[in-house]
Amino acid sequence: MKRAAVALVALLSVSLAAQRGTSTIRRTADGKPDISGVWQSGGVSLYGEQGRATPPTAPRGAAPPPRREPPQYQAPFAAKQKTLTAVDDPTAACLLPGVPRITSMPMPFEIVQTPKKIVILYESFHAFRIIPIDDRLKHPDDVTPTWMGDSVAKWDGDTLVVDVAGFNDKTWLGGVGTVHSEDLHVVERFTPNADGTLAYEATVTDPKALTKPWVTGATLRTPKDARVEEYECIENNQDPAHMKK
Repeated sequence: MKRAAVALVALLSVSLAAQRGTSTIRRTADGKPDISGVWQSGGVSLYGEQGRATPPTAPRGAAPPPRREPPQYQAPFAAKQKTLTAVDDPTAACLLPGVPRITSMPMPFEIVQTPKKIVILYESFHAFRIIPIDDRLKHPDDVTPTWMGDSVAKWDGDTLVVDVAGFNDKTWLGGVGTVHSEDLHVVERFTPNADGTLAYEATVTDPKALTKPWVTGATLRTPKDARVEEYECIENNQDPAHMKK
């Protein structure tokens, strides 16, 4: 009888935790959330099947996803944006997508987590990021502007916060012509959810190009039986030059 009572209490505790949204998430030996594994934002459903970016309907009682505005530009950059088309997309020439855009690519990526660094291996464009964990979020003093920028991370409770700076001005933020300057600064937040998904949010600031911060994000899910494979952009590229004819 005593064992049955203990079991009942345990079941009730699990049920209450689930109702409160506090179901146990995976954790590493040092108690941090374990966000390692293969993730994907585009082309995967809540249930792991390919071909659907979001579940067919939101869970009962859940708020609908917020509508996200496109970046709002200062006049000179707004004028430049109007001159650009999909043909001008840097990724059409197999160049790196930059941050945060690479997270929205339809190919999976893998997060490798250690106590001192996070490594993200992207199938898209052979890209990778080696992100040291430093509570100061301090970048090196001699950062050279690059396509993917320089990343440093810290834990804020159960959220991994990644500060990214040191960009060149050659990538797009998302849609057609979403340019930026070298003053681009991105703060990413990776938060594990009780249902096994990973909430991703990126706050983009660029005082030279944008009129206000731009916030984007996605729900990252684990594709069924997926792994990061070789992707050769040049070989798979469907001759972007033909679009100019």
